[in-house]
Amino acid sequence: MYGELDLGSLTIFSGSFINYGYWDQLDPGHEISVEERTASQAELYRQVVSRLEPQAGQRLLELGSGIGVGAALVARQFGTSVSGLDRSPAQLARAAEVNAKALKELPLSYHEGSVTEIPWDEGTFDGLYSVEMLQHVDDLAAVAREAHRVLKPGGNFAVATFFSPDGADTSQVADLIETVASGVDVIRPVGEFAADLTAAGFGEITVTSIGTHVWRQFDQWVGQTEHRDSWGRNWLRCFESGWVDYFIVTARR
Repeated sequence: MYGELDLGSLTIFSGSFINYGYWDQLDPGHEISVEERTASQAELYRQVVSRLEPQAGQRLLELGSGIGVGAALVARQFGTSVSGLDRSPAQLARAAEVNAKALKELPLSYHEGSVTEIPWDEGTFDGLYSVEMLQHVDDLAAVAREAHRVLKPGGNFAVATFFSPDGADTSQVADLIETVASGVDVIRPVGEFAADLTAAGFGEITVTSIGTHVWRQFDQWVGQTEHRDSWGRNWLRCFESGWVDYFIVTARR
């Protein structure tokens, strides 16, 4: 999916980001600009990485770095060294092209590899984060174990993506969301992932719903694009029905 398609070029995304964004409340009649849409996607990165409590000079790893603009933003704004990990050679090639200037100016690098077999030694990183990627991974327990392994003691882990609230009936989601039906996105109970983190040895686990900052605003944006009549607008229906929500999950090594 991320090899053949340059998802960052679709109008539902912008600025080479590929996420649903973190938004303030919007008036229903507000016409969202491309700049506002791009800012929402950058803000989701800030919301996630700020929870790592990063310090200048620390070494961070982004799991599933994609086109790499988020990793570049983090390196620039938080003063950290950032390594991006992605399994798609095509995405890594795009990242090198899009971020050519940043790669020369910042402590920033991109690497090919799997988030279930992270290609670094034990205790390498001060912090790990992921933005809207874990929904594509089959084995989240392996991600939790690998994240724990490559983090230094006391290091922080923070992720953002969509899960189901614990106890939700998700039986209708695949009928409404094309990527869930195809297996591209997997909807799991958020408590299941929190349990994976506990089993891997993490502590201080927090689960925070941010759906009120995501779904209605993203739907409003999609309604302005050529995708206005697509299945993508069913995400809001799933959220309002209590089947899916958007979460930031954090943990400490």
